[in-house]
Amino acid sequence: MTADQGRRRHYGEFYGLEGDVAEGAGASGSAGSAAGTDAPLAIVFGNCQAESLRIMLDGPDLRTVRVPPVFELEPDDLPHLERLLSRTAVLISQPVRDDYHDLPLGTAQLAALLPASARVVRMPVVRFAGLYPFHVIVRPPEDASLVPPVVEYHDLRTIARAWRERLRRASPLDQALIGRNRFVETTTGVRIREIAAESIAQLRRRELHHDTVRVSDLFAAPGFEQMRTINHPGNPVWTAVAARLRERLSLGEHVVDPGRELLNEVHAPREPDVIRAFQLDAEPRADWIVRGRAVPPEEVERAHLAWYAQHPDVIDAAIARHSTALTTLGLLPPDVVANPAAASAAAAAAAAAAAAASSAGATPPHPTGRAGGAGFAS
Repeated sequence: MTADQGRRRHYGEFYGLEGDVAEGAGASGSAGSAAGTDAPLAIVFGNCQAESLRIMLDGPDLRTVRVPPVFELEPDDLPHLERLLSRTAVLISQPVRDDYHDLPLGTAQLAALLPASARVVRMPVVRFAGLYPFHVIVRPPEDASLVPPVVEYHDLRTIARAWRERLRRASPLDQALIGRNRFVETTTGVRIREIAAESIAQLRRRELHHDTVRVSDLFAAPGFEQMRTINHPGNPVWTAVAARLRERLSLGEHVVDPGRELLNEVHAPREPDVIRAFQLDAEPRADWIVRGRAVPPEEVERAHLAWYAQHPDVIDAAIARHSTALTTLGLLPPDVVANPAAASAAAAAAAAAAAAASSAGATPPHPTGRAGGAGFAS
């Protein structure tokens, strides 16, 4: 069986396959509790989170069909999607912009293909940073599909180190200036809780903007069972979201036990500072767990630093995108996060001037930690 054949079988009902060769309906993915009934058809559309919600939502009163995540869909898939939408009673979708990947995959575009009687319910993309405050997602400006090796999540501590390493390469002769740019403050429980509060606030803003089912309040008292990474919720979250969707659709209560942990391939480390910040009953774990293998954080950091050396624009993109978190956690000073590239350039210029003055026999200017917004008091 080729990879394409395996994919088509995995999404069998989506592709119109029948009989033993088809998969993709119901909570188990093969034969749901509403299969073969007159229960209304629902599809859940979005990123990798959509399939987890579909599994937890399937029941005797709602038949669901497995659909490829939006980022996997190609032009040849459009006729199959249109055929499915033409008989869909409920479209549950994360907010997707019009013409995503130059294809008519926006939520509004899909809704226009539904029967007149169909309902559309939106759910947010679930991201919560409180349990993993140092981890972020960055889309490189050169290619938004690029991701770092080993794990796809960036660590802000590694980003800050990569910025300092770049400064060191630009200013190899001025170790005093480099030392003044270390600027690492102690991460406290207060800082971690600030990250959590801002993450909840961002999620709430997205819920209100897109009129989605509410999820943000679930993280008022966070626990590791809720999130495996910043964007991979655990089963308890999906159980709660499915119940809220059923309520919005005026369906009866129905709890699904999928028989496995969903979105289970990657687990982020559990930091002692986070456990203390939220007074969690949990043991710290330094390693990442990737497909069952323990991966030491040092391995991830080495791989990511090498990757940043090949993709230096990612450093500036990460600092610009996550400036609030970097300053909240005390990893970089405000004037660096305001313009990281300019700060590096100014530091390099200051070091070059100092080297030139020294070689000319003059007393080099002492770096004040403020010139050009590049140096910082230790």
